[in-house]
Amino acid sequence: MTPSASISAKPRIANSPTEPVELPAMDAAEPIAAHDPAAAVDAVDRSFHAALARFTGGLSPAALALAFADWQLHLLASPGKRAALAGQAMQNAMQFVDALVPRHAAFQPWSLIKLSENDRRFTGSDWELPSFNLLAQAFLLTEQWWHSTTTDIHGLAHSNAAIADFVLRQCLDTVAPTNFTGSNPEVLRKIMETGGGNFVSGLHNWIEDWQALLAGGKLRSGQKFVVGKDVAVTPGKVVYRNELIELIQYSPTTQTVRPEPVLIVPAWIMKYYILDLSPRNSLVRFLVEKGFTVFMISWRNPTSDFRNYSLEDYRELGVDAAIGAINEIMPGQAIHATGYCLGGTLLSIAAARLGRDRPDCLRSVTLLAAQTDFTEAGELTLFINESQVAFLEDLMWRRGFLGTAQMAGAFQMLRANDLLWSRVIRDYLVGERAAPNDLMSWNADATRMPYRMHSDYLRRLFLNNDLAEGRYQVDGKPVALSDLHMPMFVVGTQRDHVAPWRSTYKIHFLANADITYVLTSGGHNAGIVAPAAEERHSYQLLTKNANDPYIGPDEWIKRAPSHEGSWWNEWTRFLASHSGQPVAPPGPGGSEQKGTPLSDAPGSYVLEP
Repeated sequence: MTPSASISAKPRIANSPTEPVELPAMDAAEPIAAHDPAAAVDAVDRSFHAALARFTGGLSPAALALAFADWQLHLLASPGKRAALAGQAMQNAMQFVDALVPRHAAFQPWSLIKLSENDRRFTGSDWELPSFNLLAQAFLLTEQWWHSTTTDIHGLAHSNAAIADFVLRQCLDTVAPTNFTGSNPEVLRKIMETGGGNFVSGLHNWIEDWQALLAGGKLRSGQKFVVGKDVAVTPGKVVYRNELIELIQYSPTTQTVRPEPVLIVPAWIMKYYILDLSPRNSLVRFLVEKGFTVFMISWRNPTSDFRNYSLEDYRELGVDAAIGAINEIMPGQAIHATGYCLGGTLLSIAAARLGRDRPDCLRSVTLLAAQTDFTEAGELTLFINESQVAFLEDLMWRRGFLGTAQMAGAFQMLRANDLLWSRVIRDYLVGERAAPNDLMSWNADATRMPYRMHSDYLRRLFLNNDLAEGRYQVDGKPVALSDLHMPMFVVGTQRDHVAPWRSTYKIHFLANADITYVLTSGGHNAGIVAPAAEERHSYQLLTKNANDPYIGPDEWIKRAPSHEGSWWNEWTRFLASHSGQPVAPPGPGGSEQKGTPLSDAPGSYVLEP
């Protein structure tokens, strides 16, 4: 039986706390057929690629080699560019030598190159001391020069130039002055303060991390926030379950609630409780306290048994099943549907289908850091080309899923300075651990990705951009985002490396709807988890009606008013403006439901390793 064949037309409501869940029979990886030479050859090649991927971190050597060959060949064929680079190198060297001879009584830091706002490596006051500042400027000038070698080369493919630039930057980051004891003033100051005790602490941290790595990469007990005890603690009930999701209905805390429920579709790449962290950081708790009935999808962490689950299975067993369950629990009520990251992309597909077939099903759609057009998907596209996708498919083919290490490695490379090198310096050279927090604990609680689903996602959305271009099919018919007519609330974040805000902004010319777009401070996670009680947040907001002329992102950022505070308050105002008058809250699972909920929140799927 295929996964799709196991999906019932009508989602079932849990009617017993111990109701068994029947998993569909899954096909194992195809064995090598002795009578089929082509299959045998393909299996050998796939096995070789899967083994090779263990040494390359999941990166395709062919993709890197092709990009560097394209860059080098075009650079060799550009004598004018090479001459300009030589002149730039000579000019940088002369300016640096000139800076060694002081012209003023007081040293002027950053006189050769200005520090980027996003580069936090050299922000301490010690980096303005002459010797350390000159060393940092020399490094940044070198980094700038190597960046110039990959730009403005006539005939060089943009994608290959971006890959070459990215790899060169990764190599340079390994030799940054911050990474060495003798050239990092923060480390030297720590040595003087502790008498070298920081190295003892650093060695202890290193041993502790290696033990955790050998134990399967588990968090140290002192840093772990327990799911259901410290995080994911908003009270609720699991009211529906199938082989892929549990649906949580959160308990009301107000005497009346808005009649339209809120359904949240989180990304399945991580556990759902990014939106229900500790109580002060919980978006779910905030919504419940504002008088909304909230439902949350909790995705199951797939194993090799889920290898053949497709992206369509995730839509049917995930979004469609949850909507069907809510329709039974709260009949006749339109839904405020919300999707975060990959969950938002999947929701947009489901919403486009519903907009065509059931236009009154959804009252509004909210997309949080979610892409619907993948032509400008940021640095993540460096890992998404035909060679790289085929390499990942072979890696997944062997095990039936993409492991957590490959996903974590890709995101670490995108933000190596923030996620890798800064941690190495702090933990092992300075000898201090960052204070544990709920977001850090959630970030370490990664999930796997089924082979077929992830292949569908990469090929149909990233590579082919089928959704934005009207080729993505649901039930044998293409869906169009222009069928989205319900009001939309779309959030992008300023420092998003996963879903750049200019990419999420493209919904403006894809959907035919009133769109309230918010650009908030922060990154992909911290920008969304923006508690209303914190004052460090800011955002810009502007609403475009369906009949208004389109304005581009550069013009939008000039026009949109800026506000201090969290966008959470704006969202609840948006939801309230598109909701009916408050009514008595429904009981768990619906007041007329004969069965009982399966269990208390957070359920069982989120606890599966």
